[in-house]
Amino acid sequence: MRSPALTIGERLKEIRTGRSLTLDDAAKLTDVSKPMLGQIERGQSSPTITTLWKIATGLKVPLSSFLEEQEAEYSVVNWKEKDAIVEDSGRMRAYPIFSYDPIRNVEIFYIEFDKGCHHPSEKHLDGVEEYILNLKGKLELVINTRTVVLQEKQAIRFRANVFHEYNNPYEKPCNVYNMIFYPKA
Repeated sequence: MRSPALTIGERLKEIRTGRSLTLDDAAKLTDVSKPMLGQIERGQSSPTITTLWKIATGLKVPLSSFLEEQEAEYSVVNWKEKDAIVEDSGRMRAYPIFSYDPIRNVEIFYIEFDKGCHHPSEKHLDGVEEYILNLKGKLELVINTRTVVLQEKQAIRFRANVFHEYNNPYEKPCNVYNMIFYPKA
């Protein structure tokens, strides 16, 4: 199986060079250092989801555009076969189910939050909305300054252009689907 770091690096370089940006330009836009961007492009460093979000936000592209491209009439996906993006010392695992689709302006993740998980998320671009569908367990969301507890089999939609975080202070793990909708250009 191909290394996720190589895929991310190739996509980053493709996006950057396609816009005629130098590494210095990309560093200024993303607030990620030039050496780090170079290491990512060469597949020598695998960025955290926080770093990848900074890059995606700075370059104004969806997060999943760095992970994979699928072109087919239809796709059946098994999240267990996907490489996870791991955060919070392994307590959060995000599996890209459907990468960004420019026709529908959406990407979908399956995410597992273990007990004790705390994952802050930077604000996304204006117009971005997130939908969380809770399959199992409970999830505490902080959206801007408001805390919402999402019970099992509940869903929430929110504007993601504010600081938000995902917490699981509960005894059992929580599993969700996360859909991110981007505004039409």
